[in-house]
Amino acid sequence: MKTLPGYVAGLLFGLGLAIGGMTDPTRVIGFLDVAGDWDPTLIFVLGGAVMTTFIGYRLVWKRGVPWLAPRFALPTRRDLDARLLGGAALFGVGWGLSGYCPGPAVASLAGPSLPLVAMLVAMAAGWWLARRV
Repeated sequence: MKTLPGYVAGLLFGLGLAIGGMTDPTRVIGFLDVAGDWDPTLIFVLGGAVMTTFIGYRLVWKRGVPWLAPRFALPTRRDLDARLLGGAALFGVGWGLSGYCPGPAVASLAGPSLPLVAMLVAMAAGWWLARRV
């Protein structure tokens, strides 16, 4: 039963990314280009996501326990280490170079292109390498 809500949430997330234009790498790169021809439209997508998350968490915390688990699974670590900072930096560089992050990349699979496939192959190789190192 826990798998179905995950799939539904993923479908809604992908649909929101597509509707919000987050699957268009030129729009994302334009948003990241603050010193050049900046495209501010994605700030509204980000703002909508922040507001939805803010309200959603308030409603969920009022329940006390999740619907499909005995308790909330919250992270316990609060420190910043080299692996976390390095991974965040690598994610940011990859996002800036390709215009895709993992969610929009998967949501864009309906219309594959060479840059999209290259990003997904690089992402899969990174996951494989991270498990080996």
